[in-house]
Amino acid sequence: MALDERGLFNEKAETRQGRYQCPKCRRTNEYGIRWVRRSKKDRLPPGADEGDRAKFAKLRDYLLRLDDEVVCKTCGKKFEIPSQHSLMFVDQLLGLPNEEDLEREISSASGEAEPAPEQKPALPARFTRKPTGWK
Repeated sequence: MALDERGLFNEKAETRQGRYQCPKCRRTNEYGIRWVRRSKKDRLPPGADEGDRAKFAKLRDYLLRLDDEVVCKTCGKKFEIPSQHSLMFVDQLLGLPNEEDLEREISSASGEAEPAPEQKPALPARFTRKPTGWK
């Protein structure tokens, strides 16, 4: 008798951020997407046969997306998340750069100077001086 997948994996719910563009208003926003992380157990459950042992040796940790649709933060319309990333292996995620490093690398490769951080204007003196005589 083949083992159930729940006997081979530990499940843990998590929320990951994703950037998607609404097809209606064409605005891009960050959305919290629910995922289930299934990590391989450290040993086989009792009652496993040779076929289960062979399958268990090949198993990898993976993420399974639970949310298929999100509601646009701008226009309020519900739209479907592109389905090419509904299942991702955890070992594939480990080598990916984060978005800030990726943007920095793209700008340096294109020859553009890195944009200077925005300078906020100084506050007027009436907001920075010490309040005296207040009770």
